[in-house]
Amino acid sequence: MSCVFVDDHSRKTTKKCYFYAILNSFLYSMEQIFVGDKPIILTSKVEQETDFKNYLLDTVNIGSVLKELRSKQISAIRLIDPDKTNRLKKFLKLLPNVVAAGGKVYNSKGEVLFIYRNDKWDLPKGKAESGETIDKTAIREVEEETGVQGLAITKPLEMTYHIFKRNGKHKLKITYWFEMQTEFDGDLFPQEKEGITRVEWLNNDQMEVALANSYANIKLLVN
Repeated sequence: MSCVFVDDHSRKTTKKCYFYAILNSFLYSMEQIFVGDKPIILTSKVEQETDFKNYLLDTVNIGSVLKELRSKQISAIRLIDPDKTNRLKKFLKLLPNVVAAGGKVYNSKGEVLFIYRNDKWDLPKGKAESGETIDKTAIREVEEETGVQGLAITKPLEMTYHIFKRNGKHKLKITYWFEMQTEFDGDLFPQEKEGITRVEWLNNDQMEVALANSYANIKLLVN
């Protein structure tokens, strides 16, 4: 895997990274971009509107879409484009991109590593540094946010997309995820300067409880 990040200020990716993002999305059929827990769905199928709205991707005003999603009456937005090959790439151009990577980490007991940040359970992840490959980003961020060592990537997972607002401007975060394994059984250390207050290994029953207070894209990734 050779996604290299070349611009330390804008976090722009090489064309190869965009290609990988698009290819991975098709492989896992996850053309959903989340705004909070509400999805923007990229699709070729027009459906009768109920609690969602349809728009053409080619002519959509992304600012208007984000405003509509704040309404309690709207649960989703569907952006219509018959070009399955290019519609995700088109959408990625609507907002500045931030590229991140993280891990779904298993220990020897089959438990999964979770962090608690901003009053939500989440998986460890973070932004790529300049010149860093995306798999190295994922391992570094897990280590920094949790204190876990001895990580080995076992396979890539589906990518997730979500829109957030920072300093008054909306951005689109593209997160590469990897399944990881470790034999680490030492102490866990939450990275407090990143707002992380807890790090826990959770079994299946504990995960079910945690996911009730997590993000929509994390629920899709873990389930």
